[in-house]
Parts: sequence; structure tokens; C-alpha cells
Amino acid sequence: MSTVIEQDDNLQMSFLDHLDELRRRLINSVVIVAIAFSICFAFSDYIYRFLAVPVVQQLQKERRTQQAASGNIDIARVKEGETVQYTFTQETAVNEVKVPLGTTISVKRITKGKESLLVLASPWSVGKTILPAETPLNTIVTEGSSRLFFDDENNRLVLRGVTSAFMIYIRVALYSGIALAVPFLFYQIWAFISPGLYKHEKKYIFPVLLMATVFFSLGAGFAYKVAFPAACDYLLGWAEQGGFRTLLDAEDYLDLIIMIMIGLGIVFQIPTIAFVLGRIGLVTPGLMIRVWRYAVVAIAIIAAVLTPTPDAFNMMMFAAPMFGLYFLSIGIVWVFGKPRRTDAEVDNE
Repeated sequence: MSTVIEQDDNLQMSFLDHLDELRRRLINSVVIVAIAFSICFAFSDYIYRFLAVPVVQQLQKERRTQQAASGNIDIARVKEGETVQYTFTQETAVNEVKVPLGTTISVKRITKGKESLLVLASPWSVGKTILPAETPLNTIVTEGSSRLFFDDENNRLVLRGVTSAFMIYIRVALYSGIALAVPFLFYQIWAFISPGLYKHEKKYIFPVLLMATVFFSLGAGFAYKVAFPAACDYLLGWAEQGGFRTLLDAEDYLDLIIMIMIGLGIVFQIPTIAFVLGRIGLVTPGLMIRVWRYAVVAIAIIAAVLTPTPDAFNMMMFAAPMFGLYFLSIGIVWVFGKPRRTDAEVDNE
């Protein structure tokens, strides 16, 4: 009987030790994030501007395609050869043909010698007269400011309350602090599970931390440069099609882009997880190949959750890299995977 009680006590102590270790790791994680938050808060304005670039670029693109102006047009807003919509705000003569007020046509910018001109993008019928393509408009195109984005009030995101700006910077600093602390957070996770690993398995900590950090950065970068701009272009396209002016709420936008960046950063950990599980012998290439159909379904569901639009194109934009990462993971397990061995078995080799 005493033996049983002693075993139960040992089990209870072991369980309490695990809880104590979990508490320590959580406290360490909170402290690390708090330090990273303090650092990022000092740069929160710059970080916000960086995060806002994808949507502001799309807003600027939308403004160019809907441009309505007369007289001087800032050349920084119309690229060479780019087609935009031009609206006449007064009755104007083009090649001695009267064009009524409010007429909208497609024009493009070309350069002839040292002059930049706006010309008809295609042949245009005005009454009984057909004006050929590249007929110049009576419009002066001047060099303007090339300052990007935030100096134009049309490209600014909006806030709904007095405290919203402050809360935006708090959230930016918090999200950025978590991202900055990712390597340290991964280490805390590893430190919590490492007591259950053999001594030789603990040597993988630095490759795992490096892989986790690199793939998280790749996922967040893919979201920032590819996935989110494509989704944003699709969503703002509906506003352009309906002739609406888009007023984007800064808080909603921040939540959306952070969710996508963190979500894809986590999803891009597939190779890291595969490396760990393959290295300690819990998964094999054969197993991953056998369940690939289930993996495809799971990836499609994850992509549907992460994608902010309902269309299949943007869902595939999110799903395609995950498919590639899964099959890359099979190769990683094939190269680095080993049957799980004890320290004694490793020493006997």
C-alpha cells in the first residue's frame, strides 16, 4: 500500500512540477512581450504607416482610375502610358469639337519631346465627329509633388472616436511587440516541452528556432506583399464599380491586416512542425503522403477562414503557398526524419 501511495505522490509532484513550469514560461512570455511592446510603442507611428501602405496604395490606384479633374493634373498621379478616367468640369473644345460639361472619357499620358500630354486612349465619337486615338486634350500636365500616400487626405484612413488614435497606436505596438518576440516565444514553448524529450533531441532547438522565425517572417511578408494587396484590390474594386467613395476605418483595417499576417505566419510553420515531428520519429513521409487528401481539405478550410473575400481566386492565393509548404514538408521529413531512439540507442551507435 505504501508503495502505491508513494507512486501517487510522485505522480502528483510531477504534475505540479509541470504546472509550475507552465507558469514560469507564461510569466517569461508576458515579460518578453511587455519589453517588446515598450520598444515598439516608441515607433508605433512608423509601424502604422508601414502597415497602412498596402491599402493606401490600392486607394491611390482607385483614385487614379476614377480621376476627375480639369486644368492642371499632378503628373505624379498619372503614370506614363497609364489609362485613367477624365471628367470635363466645363464645356471644352478638343480639336475644335465641343465636349459637354460632365463628359467622362478614357485618356492616357504620353511624352512627346519634353512635354507630357494627356491624349485620348482610343478613338472617340463626339456627335458626328470621330476623334482618333492620341488626340491631345487642352490640358496642361505639370510636374507635381511625388510625395506618397499620407499627404493626400483622400488616402487617409478614418477614426470613429476621440480616443481611437491612441488605441490604434497601443494595438500597433502590442501586435508588433508580439511579432518581435516571436523567436523568444518559440523558445519558451520549446523549453516547456523539452523535458519530455531525449537529450539528443534537445540539440534541435537552434535549427527549430531559426526555421520557425524564418518561416513566420516569410508568411507575414507574403501576406503583406501578395495576399492582402490582392484581396484589397478585389474588395475596393466593388466600390469603384459602384461609384462609391471608400472611407476605411483604421481600427477595422488594422485588425484585418494583422489577422492575415499573423495567420499566414502561423500557417507557414508547417515545415517547422514537420521537421520537429519527423526528427523525433513521430511522422514519416509515407504517413504524410497517405493523408495528403485530408491535408488538402484542411488547407482549403484554413484558407477560407483567413481569406477576407468570398471569391475562389483570393482563396487560392492563400491556399497555394500552403499546398506548396505541405509537399515541401514531405521532402523535409524524407531528408531529416529518423525513427525515435533513446539516448542509450544513440550512444550505442
